[in-house]
Amino acid sequence: MIDHVSIETEAGTFDAIASGPEDGRPVLLLHGFPEAAIEWEHQVAVLGQNGFRAVAPDQRGYSPGVRPEQPGEYTVTHLVGDVIAMADALGWSTFDLVGHDWGGAVAWWTAIDHPDRLRTLSVFSTPHPGALKTALQTDEEQRMRSQYMLDWRERSTERRMLENNAHALRQMFEYRIRPSHVDEYIQRLSEPGALTAALNWYRAGKPQGAADKVGVKTMYVWSTEDVAFGSVAAFETEKWCTGPYRFEMVEDVSHWIPEEIPEAVSSLLLEHLG
Repeated sequence: MIDHVSIETEAGTFDAIASGPEDGRPVLLLHGFPEAAIEWEHQVAVLGQNGFRAVAPDQRGYSPGVRPEQPGEYTVTHLVGDVIAMADALGWSTFDLVGHDWGGAVAWWTAIDHPDRLRTLSVFSTPHPGALKTALQTDEEQRMRSQYMLDWRERSTERRMLENNAHALRQMFEYRIRPSHVDEYIQRLSEPGALTAALNWYRAGKPQGAADKVGVKTMYVWSTEDVAFGSVAAFETEKWCTGPYRFEMVEDVSHWIPEEIPEAVSSLLLEHLG
C-alpha cells in the first residue's frame, strides 16, 4: 500500500509517496527529469512490503510547495540540502539513498558531502560526477550525448517541449514506460511554472568544488541503451568509489531503468540493502 505524505522543511512542503512501517529501515528515493516521485512506485511498494520505510519525494520545483523562481535556487547545494532537510524532518539520522537521472546526481553529491548520514547508496543511470567529468574531457561521444544539458538552458526550451501536446517530452521516454505515467508527468509539467522549475536544475550552473570519491557502500546500475550516459563514464565510476562497490550492467534497456524493468530494479535494491 502506498500513502501520500507531506514533508515539512524550511524550504517548504515536499509532496511524497511512502510505504512500509514508520519504524522500518528508512530509504529515500530521488526521481529524475522529467519525472516525479511515482517513477519509484513499484520500488516503494516492494520495499514497504519487505519492512523498509520507503519515501520518494517530488523534489524541488516538482513539489508546488517548493518551487522558487530563480535558477540560482536550484544549485546542487540546494538540492543536497533538501535531501538532508527531508531526512531530518522524517527523523532519520541515517538512511539508504537511491537515485536515478538527476536524482542520481543529487545522490552522488549527498554521499560526497554527507557520508555519515548514509548507510548505502544506489544510483541508476547517472555516473559519479568525477567519472562524467573525465568522460567529457576524453570521449567525444559523451560530449555529444551531453549536449542537451547546454541546449536545455535556452529560454525557448519550455515552448519547444510543450508544443504539439508535449510531443518532444513524450518522445524523450522512447515508448519504454507506462503511458499513464507519461501522461501524469506531462500534466504536472504543464502547470504554470512547473517545467521552468524543472529546467532550472540545468540552468543553475555547475556544482561548486570538485567531486571527491565516495566511501559509502555503493551500487551503480547502467543500461547499454542509455542515450545520455555512455560506457566510458559508466566504467570510470568504479575509480571514484573507495568503499564496497557493485556495478550492474543491464542489456537492451533504455535510460529509464526504474520504470522499464521495475521488478528487476526492486530485486537489485533488496539485494543491495541486504
